[in-house]
Amino acid sequence: MKRLFSNIGWLLGGRGFNAVMSLVYLYLATHTLGLESFGHFALIVALGQTVTGFASFQTWQFIVRWGANGDGSPEHPDPKAVREATGFAIALDLLSVLIGTIGAALLILTAGLWLPLPEDLYPLAFGYCVISLLSIRTTPTGLLRLRFKFAMATAAEAVQPAIRTLGALLAVFLMPNVTGFILAWAASEVAVALALWIAAGREESIAFTALSLRTIPRRYTDAWAFVWSTNMSGSLTTAGKQVTILLVGTFGGAALAGGFRVASQLGQALVSLAQTVSKAIFPELVHARENALMMARRMANIALVAGVVAVVVALLGGRWALSLIAEADFRAFYWAMVILSVAGAVELIGASLESLLVSAGRASTAFAVRAVPTLLALIFLDAAIDWNGAKGAAFAVLASSSLAVIGFYVAILNLKEIRIEVEPEGDRG
Repeated sequence: MKRLFSNIGWLLGGRGFNAVMSLVYLYLATHTLGLESFGHFALIVALGQTVTGFASFQTWQFIVRWGANGDGSPEHPDPKAVREATGFAIALDLLSVLIGTIGAALLILTAGLWLPLPEDLYPLAFGYCVISLLSIRTTPTGLLRLRFKFAMATAAEAVQPAIRTLGALLAVFLMPNVTGFILAWAASEVAVALALWIAAGREESIAFTALSLRTIPRRYTDAWAFVWSTNMSGSLTTAGKQVTILLVGTFGGAALAGGFRVASQLGQALVSLAQTVSKAIFPELVHARENALMMARRMANIALVAGVVAVVVALLGGRWALSLIAEADFRAFYWAMVILSVAGAVELIGASLESLLVSAGRASTAFAVRAVPTLLALIFLDAAIDWNGAKGAAFAVLASSSLAVIGFYVAILNLKEIRIEVEPEGDRG
């Protein structure tokens, strides 16, 4: 637990820096572009992250799981196991770039049928999608987490918000339009990917000759099941946020998408915190299976307190934050922001529960539990927007998060192998 809290501390420090920088570049973007153009910007960013989210694999989890299962200790993983896991991960990353580029081309070719984006921005949107795919960085992140180098990973990841903020400042003075801000975002993607690969290369010799889609599956019979389950779970996370923004634009227009993006970024800051907790706890759950349930329960209790505090802060300070950071047109999205903050609190509580299921080899269960409410939210999103605009969309997100976390809890109650492992220790004290 001491190492876990230390790792979370480093990750939260990085998130804190990211949060401060995000407020700066959000302020610059909203005040420079206005509601409609900011909506176009938000749709391009969401499109790039959607393509990357659906095409990419959670390779950091593969490296942690299979790299840690070698003959070495958790602090000194078996070099052969790490080499094989890394080769498998990089091969999957290359496959992601290929699949994602094809998918991006199809989406742009059909954008006129469903996306409220001016045609002159189509090439920019496609270019951003390709840059996002080429900047996939889960593999170097996994190598750093495998060795618990969270401080080094945090320092490398800080490059992204720093470059975004600098790029946004340059865009304000040199290119105050959607293209300028998208170029700033693209530059930050490339920069953070390079920083993480450099950091990982200092800790681990990366043998590109080990690239293979066969070695790991031959060694672990459940490899492909784990790969596709974690990929689909990651895709659902993307669907829950980025696809929602795209569909809000489809059903409500670019202005509504822009306002919902601001409300989401401010209100769902806790989702980023949930992801931080999940990233920190997953390696610990893999290495310490006998204490996994206790660790996840303790983190969920802490998350509950933090979530309540954050929702109260959103209620009391949300209007002030919107007035300070965004233009007057964005103030109408206050209640959507509050509802999304509640959804973020729910996700924060569920983060350790989902990680527990994945670490126990139940990635498919985690996917199934997440899939049903996410798909229901997307199906009813149009009706929710017709009912109450941005607030209706926010309620759809909240319902999806709540049902998923309840499902995680029920699944863990039925996870007999984990309960059997930890109950004797609980009986002793």
